[in-house]
Amino acid sequence: MDLKRLPRFLFVLMIFAMLLVACKPAAAPEAEAPAAEEEVAEEVVAEEPAEESGVPFFYAAFATAIEEPWDGVIHEAMQKAADEGKITYEYTDDIGYAGDMERVLREVAEESKPDAIFGDAFGNEEAVRRVATDYPGIAFAFGSGFGPAGENFAVFDNWIHEPAYLCGLIAGGVSESGVIGVVGGHPVPEVNRIVNAFIQGVKETNPDATVLVTFINSWFDPAAAKEAALSQIDAGADVLFAERFGVIEAAVENDLFAFGNMSDQNELGPDHVLSSPVWNMDPTVNYLIEQVVAGSFTSQDLKDFSMMGKGGAALADYHGLESNIPAEIVELVKQRQEEILNGLFRVDIDEATPGGSN
Repeated sequence: MDLKRLPRFLFVLMIFAMLLVACKPAAAPEAEAPAAEEEVAEEVVAEEPAEESGVPFFYAAFATAIEEPWDGVIHEAMQKAADEGKITYEYTDDIGYAGDMERVLREVAEESKPDAIFGDAFGNEEAVRRVATDYPGIAFAFGSGFGPAGENFAVFDNWIHEPAYLCGLIAGGVSESGVIGVVGGHPVPEVNRIVNAFIQGVKETNPDATVLVTFINSWFDPAAAKEAALSQIDAGADVLFAERFGVIEAAVENDLFAFGNMSDQNELGPDHVLSSPVWNMDPTVNYLIEQVVAGSFTSQDLKDFSMMGKGGAALADYHGLESNIPAEIVELVKQRQEEILNGLFRVDIDEATPGGSN
């Protein structure tokens, strides 16, 4: 090789090498981590509609405030189911009886599109049933004195006449004056059967007792109920049955024993409320949740789910007050409870207006 030409050769070689480096394809950028996409996916899952996640949406429409025991019991069962993750739940209460129920139900059906609507139809029967007919894809379950209708309107009621009878046994046994007061809402069959069962119990343990019955013609008027109870106390009553809210206050103020209604109302008078006939809506609500989820809901009468045999009714705890009840009465109540649960004793269902009521 000609040594004189070597530097020129090396120079050309270097230029060639630099060109190769410059022409080398750039390295592909690293793919961005899909973290952001994963986070978005997680947010979508979190906001997935209830119906797609398998949790049905239940709505409740109440004519009275939920402080009123009848609607309060339904609300408590619905809220419990929601707390347990079985449903999502919303409600409207204190709708009243002036024609607003139909408007509220239609707005809910159109805008919220619930899987089921619960409520009380008393005083709003025609309106509720009209709406149910117009929305066959929604399951309606309402407290009612009438039967189921169509394919999607089921009915229930507070069949607590059995524990009301047990309360009557106690009332007859603890009364010293022999005069017992009962304050009710309206003299309708659903109330009459509770009052008559209570009176049946009173007469079994105290045949000569006088039972004063007053109806205030309102579902929720605590002041009127208290006033009626005070009038009964003035007439000699020393034990009161508070079918309506407000009576227990009168009993406490006069240091008398009383019985609540619908729910365990001992907290309203811890030293005075001996017990209460309790309505438990959990069996009814849970049964209907199962039906809605399974797509098998149908119109039906849910009466049995509100009776003692299925856990829908019970006698409230004595809360330590049983020492005020004669031992033989406590034993009789226990015996009757067992007989009712075993189908060996049946409490009469008498829905006629109680005699002597005003």
